[in-house]
Amino acid sequence: MSSKIATILNPFNLLRDKRVQTALVYLVSLAFVLAHSWLLTKDKMHLALLPAGILIILIAVYRFQWLFWIVLFFVPLSIPLKEFSIGLDINMFLPTEPLLVGMMLVFIFRLAIDGGYDREVLRHPITRIILLQLVWIVITSITSTMPLVSFKFLLSRLWFLSVFYFIAIQFFRDNPINIRRYIWALLIPLAAIVVVITMKHIGLGLFDQKASNPAVDPFFNDHTLYGAIMALFLPVASGYLIRSPFKVWMKAIALIVVSLLLAGLLFSYARAAWISLIGGIGAMLVIVFRISGKAVLVGVMVLVIAFFAFGKTLLMQMEGNDQDSSDNLAEHVQSISNITTDASNLERLNRWSCALRMWEKRPVVGFGPGTYMFQYAPFQKDSQKTIISTNAADGGNAHSEYLGPLSEMGVIGALLMLLLVIYSILTGIRVYHAQTDPEMKMVAMALLVGLVTYFIHGILNNFLDTDKASAGVWGFMAILVAMDLNKAQAQGSRHKAQGASKEEGRS
Repeated sequence: MSSKIATILNPFNLLRDKRVQTALVYLVSLAFVLAHSWLLTKDKMHLALLPAGILIILIAVYRFQWLFWIVLFFVPLSIPLKEFSIGLDINMFLPTEPLLVGMMLVFIFRLAIDGGYDREVLRHPITRIILLQLVWIVITSITSTMPLVSFKFLLSRLWFLSVFYFIAIQFFRDNPINIRRYIWALLIPLAAIVVVITMKHIGLGLFDQKASNPAVDPFFNDHTLYGAIMALFLPVASGYLIRSPFKVWMKAIALIVVSLLLAGLLFSYARAAWISLIGGIGAMLVIVFRISGKAVLVGVMVLVIAFFAFGKTLLMQMEGNDQDSSDNLAEHVQSISNITTDASNLERLNRWSCALRMWEKRPVVGFGPGTYMFQYAPFQKDSQKTIISTNAADGGNAHSEYLGPLSEMGVIGALLMLLLVIYSILTGIRVYHAQTDPEMKMVAMALLVGLVTYFIHGILNNFLDTDKASAGVWGFMAILVAMDLNKAQAQGSRHKAQGASKEEGRS
């Protein structure tokens, strides 16, 4: 194909033509004036959004990378649509999700124009598992008990993955400095949100468990998501504080961010987040001290044997624990093992039991992606219901990143999620040990620890349907994959160079 024909077929090349740019300016201006006039006659309040919308379109066309960073910055600041309009059948996070949809469409358009995607990325095990997940989501959406709900779930997963994984990887591979930019584009506004939430605590006059939910509204659905995000990003912020190429004043900023995230984690009163961070630190120690896989496996087997040997005694002790959630931190920690009177713990057990019963009913394809909250009510047993149980479709989901897919997408959906967890951890370990650059080595470990905190937290809650968790989890995976591929590429180039020099020496 000649370059002239390629230019005609590729609109992005056409947009570089000065005459086309001038015509576009006139067309956009005319469209704005016409829309402005029509909205004035109809007394519509949407007029104020038009200039911003037009600006975003122009940025997407001419400076797509800028739009990527703008979206990232607004992820921690996003607010659910329901905060602005009650009673809608749909909900999304504003302003991020509409922008993500647009970026996904541009991404798909570019794939069609460019004729494909980076083959090395597509061949990576993590990408293959993600693609298999998407294929299985499509299949189970077709067989879903509520196809419309399931296809909405599919679209949401697609725009999160398109931006935070597939587009992000290209930025990371093209310029590794974008890895640092990605992390801090999320950390800075996240720290600002912690300040706002802390001020709300002060305004409520409370730093206790009762204030944890109203304080985080509207930026987070509840305090458990807030805690999960704090635990996810705290290792990365700490890594840049402890070991980074930053100057003193930038280290001071890192210290402030770490302090804020720690305060946010503490006053989230999210017990699962506290546990997950401890688990992440444990994983870090295993990797840093190079504890062998056999030793870890033996340790797990010992714990399993101990559970079966002393499980009955442990269960009796847990049943004897009647400490409920409390404003007192020590008592709140003690309530973690209360499965007798703590409503939160009991309701989680109720949801898990429902998920297992749903899986038994439809073991292969499940009830359909995103349908758990609409379908679990008939599977509740009266003996397991709590004071916070509900039959309405407003009581949340399965509270598990593993049992949720099991009930919604069958055993294959759950296995694919477990495979994603395993390969993400293995990739993180490999990338960490392969790095020679101090900053990249620190980043690899920090990302791995952050992901481990989320994977542990995923046993008790699931948040991948939110932009805040998706930007962290999918973005962290994208960074690890990019680092893995870049390192392999660099080693391949070095081996080729060495081989060429040997050939020259022989000749």
